[in-house]
Amino acid sequence: YDLPEDGSLSPQQVIQRVGELAPEGTIYAAGVGQHQMWASHFIDYEQPATWLNSGGAGTMGYAVPAAMGAKAGRPDRTVWAIDGDGCFQMTNQELVTCALNNIPIKVAIINNGALGMVRQWQTLFYNQRYSNTVLHNGKTNAGLSSNVGSSSAETHGTRVPDFVKLAEAMGCVGLRCESPGQLDAVIEKANAINDRPVVVDFIVHEDAMVWPMVAAGTSNDEVMAARGIRPDFGDNEDD
Repeated sequence: YDLPEDGSLSPQQVIQRVGELAPEGTIYAAGVGQHQMWASHFIDYEQPATWLNSGGAGTMGYAVPAAMGAKAGRPDRTVWAIDGDGCFQMTNQELVTCALNNIPIKVAIINNGALGMVRQWQTLFYNQRYSNTVLHNGKTNAGLSSNVGSSSAETHGTRVPDFVKLAEAMGCVGLRCESPGQLDAVIEKANAINDRPVVVDFIVHEDAMVWPMVAAGTSNDEVMAARGIRPDFGDNEDD
C-alpha cells in the first residue's frame, strides 16, 4: 500500500501496527467492508481461532459482539475488534454490556468518514458520484473532543457521532489518533488498559482502496490488481 501524500494515516498502516504491537495470541474480530479485507491482509495470524469475521455473509456490526464473546470465552487473551465507522454504529451499544460485565475488549475504529467499500465502488464504477456514503457533516467545530492528539475538525469536519465521547458515555476509555506520529503511542496505551473496554478512533485517509478486487458481473480472470491495472495472464501471447 502507499502512504497518503498529505501525511494523514493510512488505514492499512493502522491495522498493520495494531497487529504488530498486540500481545502474542491476540484474537481479532472484524466487521464488513474495507477494514475487513485489510485486517485479513495486514495482520499476521500465527494461531488458529484468532481471526473471527462473517466472511461473505456481509454481517455489518459483527465485530463488537464477536469480540465480546471471544473475550468472555478467553479472558486471558487480548481481543481487538477491527471495525469501520459505519459497522461500528450497528452494534456499538453492546460496549455497555462489556463495561458492566468486565469484558475489556479493544476496538479500533478505522474512521474514513464514509461507508468505505461503497465509496470505493462509487469511485471506480459510478464516476465518483457519491451518494449516501458520507458519515460527517463537513462543518468545522473547534470544540471536537479529543483525548489523544489535536482535533480533527480542521480537516475532516464534525464527526457524527464523536466516537470518543460515545465511548466515554458507555463506560469505556475513548482515544483518538490522527497522525502517523501518534500511532504507536496510542496503540500501546490501548494495549496497556485492561480494566475496561477501550475504543480508539483512528482518523484515516478516505480514498484508500482494497486490492485486488473483481467488479460485479465479471469473471474472476478480470480481477484488478490496482486501479486500472489487471494482472498479465498471458492472454495476448501467441500459442
